[in-house]
Amino acid sequence: MAKLKTDLLVIGAGSGGLSVAAGAVQMGAKVVLLEDHKMGGDCLNYGCVPSKALIAAGKQAYALQHGAKFGVADVKPKIDYAAAKDHVASVIETIAPVDSEERFEGLGVNVIRERGRFINSNTVKAGDTEITARRIVVATGSSPFVPPIPGLDKVPYLTNESLWDLRDLPKHLLIVGGGPIGIEMAQAHRRLGSKVTVIEGDKAMGKDDPELAAIVLDQMRTEGIAIEEDAMAQEITGKAGAVTVKAEDGRVFKGSHLLMAVGRSANVNDLGLEEAGIEFDRRGIKVDASLRTSNKKVYAIGDVAGQLQFTHVAGYHAGVVIRSILFGLPSKAKQNHIPWATYTDPELAQVGLTEAQSKKEHGIYSEVYRFPYHENDRAIAEGKTTGLIKVMVVKGRPVGASIVGASAGDLIGFWALAIANNLKMSGIAGMVAPYPTLGEVNKRAAGAYFSPRLFESDKVKKVVGFVQRYLP
Repeated sequence: MAKLKTDLLVIGAGSGGLSVAAGAVQMGAKVVLLEDHKMGGDCLNYGCVPSKALIAAGKQAYALQHGAKFGVADVKPKIDYAAAKDHVASVIETIAPVDSEERFEGLGVNVIRERGRFINSNTVKAGDTEITARRIVVATGSSPFVPPIPGLDKVPYLTNESLWDLRDLPKHLLIVGGGPIGIEMAQAHRRLGSKVTVIEGDKAMGKDDPELAAIVLDQMRTEGIAIEEDAMAQEITGKAGAVTVKAEDGRVFKGSHLLMAVGRSANVNDLGLEEAGIEFDRRGIKVDASLRTSNKKVYAIGDVAGQLQFTHVAGYHAGVVIRSILFGLPSKAKQNHIPWATYTDPELAQVGLTEAQSKKEHGIYSEVYRFPYHENDRAIAEGKTTGLIKVMVVKGRPVGASIVGASAGDLIGFWALAIANNLKMSGIAGMVAPYPTLGEVNKRAAGAYFSPRLFESDKVKKVVGFVQRYLP
């Protein structure tokens, strides 16, 4: 049994683990990185990257069928689903070297391709190696949650992991789960030629602002996607090519393929967490504000930490723990400035509090300011006028922003910056956006905050009148 001692041991080579390992080794720490599956984790291989590549293929197919309003004749595209999957594979292959074992070994990280398991508070066994570390970061991510629906174990089904192996276009794709993964894949497959039914036990896109979510869902229904809400799956039967989902209220849905997209489970099993005195539950490893576990030598970041499950959150967590581990400085993770987006068409993005949350938390001090896409010149020029922005303001500072529309995922970063730095609306209104851009949507939303204060104020009008009469 080989034995190693190191400054930092990172378990998991997904987004968060790779960020910790790269940052720590380049600042002089000795780092060991464990990964028993694919470098790059879920995001590169099964999540963000492949899903956005397939969405891009769907957008291209949709655009070919909707060019008439621009003077470009509509055409029915010839879609090759296998070739679209080749595009997905090519995108992964292009990005993969950045996350590769070779790159990290080149940086000086000792990469061991084995599963790690704690054997005591600061030692992990990986294959035939025992690694003792001053500090350990658990970054094992999450996996698709598959609920124990009667009959599901006897029927072939897909998850966001196995979906990418499929080479033949599903004739009729049933998707159980109306969250971001289910909704994104529903629209992508519909645009590539599948018939699609989304089966959601509650409300589709239920964690988002309902007004904005309705705009996305209306577009999906317009495209021919069936969104079946309040349809809790009770039983699943069938075989390959013929699957049936029966809901508790008696509704029955039949399709050729089944995609389970009901959420994620933190990867906490078979890590020996009990041996290290690390507390955890079904949601993940329990951490404090500094992302430390009940074992003060061990941190948990990303999906496994039981907080927001986004790739960029894992990257943010990496920065938090590096500050603490390498420099011994106090460092805490916050969530109020973390944005997220669902990459449908139109996109939907959120940072901070929604309108309902702001009103509940701040009461009469919560104000909401809106601006519609159909009044933005760039949106008009490009025929992307469906959408709006809502900004929640408390005592002159934004506490949340919700955007639905073209490039919402890009536009939300502006408000994430504002909230992270506690900016006032006056500072935001001072920003000058180039014309014509969708970025003016943000500027105009900030302007909506000041319009009533300037144009509807008797006090302002009296001051202006005085100046005009008496100023030389």
